[in-house]
Amino acid sequence: MKGCMLVLGPSLVLFLVLTVCAARSPYQAVLQHSRIRGRQQGPNVCAMQQIKDTNKKYFTNCKQWYHRKICGKPTVITYECCPGYEKIPGERGCPAALPLVNIYNTLGVVGASTTQMYSERANLREEIEGPGSFTFFAPSNEAWAALPAEILDALVSNVNIELLNALHYHMVNRRLTSEELRHGSTFPSMYQDSNVHIHHYSNGIVTVNCARLIKPDQHATNGIVHVVDRVITAVTNDMQSIIDVDDDLETLRMAFAAAGLTTMLESEGQFTIFAPTNDAFEKIPQETMNRILGDPVALRDLLNYHILKSMQCAESIVSGTPMETLQGTMLEVGCDGDQMTLNGKAIITKKDQLGTNGVIHYINELLIPDSAKTLMELVEGSSVSTATRLFVDAGLASHLTGSEALTILAPLNDAFTGSLTMTPSMRKLMSNHILKEQLSSKSLYHGQELETLLGLKLRVFVYRNNLCIENACIAAHDKTGRYASMFTVDKVLAPPMGTVMDILKADDRFSELVGAVQTAGMTELLNQQGALTFFAPTNDAFRALPRAELNRLLSNPQELSGVLRYHLSQGILVSGGVGSHTRLKPLQGDKLELGVRNYTVYVNKIQVADADLMATNGVVHAVSSIIKPLPPKVDAEQADGPASPLRSAAAFRVDSRSFRNDELFQKILRSGSSRTMIRGQ
Repeated sequence: MKGCMLVLGPSLVLFLVLTVCAARSPYQAVLQHSRIRGRQQGPNVCAMQQIKDTNKKYFTNCKQWYHRKICGKPTVITYECCPGYEKIPGERGCPAALPLVNIYNTLGVVGASTTQMYSERANLREEIEGPGSFTFFAPSNEAWAALPAEILDALVSNVNIELLNALHYHMVNRRLTSEELRHGSTFPSMYQDSNVHIHHYSNGIVTVNCARLIKPDQHATNGIVHVVDRVITAVTNDMQSIIDVDDDLETLRMAFAAAGLTTMLESEGQFTIFAPTNDAFEKIPQETMNRILGDPVALRDLLNYHILKSMQCAESIVSGTPMETLQGTMLEVGCDGDQMTLNGKAIITKKDQLGTNGVIHYINELLIPDSAKTLMELVEGSSVSTATRLFVDAGLASHLTGSEALTILAPLNDAFTGSLTMTPSMRKLMSNHILKEQLSSKSLYHGQELETLLGLKLRVFVYRNNLCIENACIAAHDKTGRYASMFTVDKVLAPPMGTVMDILKADDRFSELVGAVQTAGMTELLNQQGALTFFAPTNDAFRALPRAELNRLLSNPQELSGVLRYHLSQGILVSGGVGSHTRLKPLQGDKLELGVRNYTVYVNKIQVADADLMATNGVVHAVSSIIKPLPPKVDAEQADGPASPLRSAAAFRVDSRSFRNDELFQKILRSGSSRTMIRGQ
């Protein structure tokens, strides 16, 4: 209700809080909300939401009110007298309480005149006009009209038995208000004490045998009337018995027996089964179906994925809601107009087949959970189709369809650029996207090593904002299959290729840096075991310096070492680990400020031109400008964009401990980063 309170005046907020706190059931809370929304129309007016072009109306909660949609369809607001009140000509709202009359007469004024007529035909009138205290779940006029002709004919042709029994099944021999119609409760009807089944949902909808109460709490002198949207029938069989006698569910019946779930479907409970028909099973490739049917673990997961832990009648659904299955994962149960949907698809062909221990909805498509799938089935229809094709082209399909315990790192389609021709190097790369064990990303830890099919060791990096394996960071929730798992990652993996020094030597862009490293006596540092992050200046960065200053720097190994060490930090930070305000402590100097803008990393306002060149002892990020300390005024700012024009050298205060020759570095700063900065590749 908080969403409502934010837009109401203080007095109305207090009224809302008091009335909602006083409401003792979800239906009454929703009714209170509708009363508040209708107050401007006069006393005792309720605001209703009516689905456009239909007669379906709902008292509304906050969410429905603001969305102005029910089951995905737009609604219009109507104003009606709240239950128990009526209009007086010439006065605002509904100021008059309805006079109490007996149940028979009440039926005539609440939209159940057909029920009233059939009550008279079946000689029930005297009973519901006389003494007693009854609850009558009275079908609306539209509910009777919707009955199949053959069923209605059978009832009215034998009014003294069939019709009377049917009406008695709609009655309970005591007064029950909506507050007393609690979720999961049952009450003996007046037809052979056969139970009626009540469900009172958190969105305020109340059902009896899955028929929605559209006008609850219509009080009478000898009881209470709840108008319902369909004619209900007696429930005598459990869900297993329903499945046993329906030829359309023969395959499902055999599958439940093979999985050992028959006993559960015969026991007490409140379940919902989305029951695949025979046709639904036949749509699945025979090879896949045989594999699942022959695997007790996969079969049980498959069937449990079709069973909800709670009972959900179709009329209880007004919007998409995630619901937990017995398999442990969620199904998105929703609606689109009159169609009930699963995971956004209108695949339900028959609704609300009620049993004593739950409800069955028939579906024409089998739902296969990830936990019953092979790797190949996990990737089908996902956003990693390019990676899937490359795995197959590389001759790795057997790993994706078999029963090995594996984990694949599947880059998103957008991660692939350039030529995707299958070459020996591409085949090797794709093999290194498959790990030798089934993993969960939740169990990974910083510094962990993972082995690929080819025996290469990949490192795990845990950052505040990301979880990465080498340069590739997890981009979606894991998909955990029967034997193997899939991690969707944001980049194509860049396996470590030698030390940091090896990376620099192998790339012509760093030829001048290689010479500078050797001059500064840092070759051993960049070759030794460890973990370094190097923001490596390219040749362009050196060439942007004035020639005299560059020569002076290169001729002084000690000063050169200080400048290069300001570009180096302990620990490995890949681009995916950079947040909006990330700081690194360089090997010499105060700090480096990092940030991200438009998917590009900046360090001290300098754009990283090429990120994530992975080494066995660190990572190299290419920069096209020499990195300089930021002026004090931006120390607390986010280093996530191009630098503004620099102030004069006198405005800088460089830590004397950071560079042994402050004068030399200030001359480098005076060279003007705005003129020399390169936008990058």
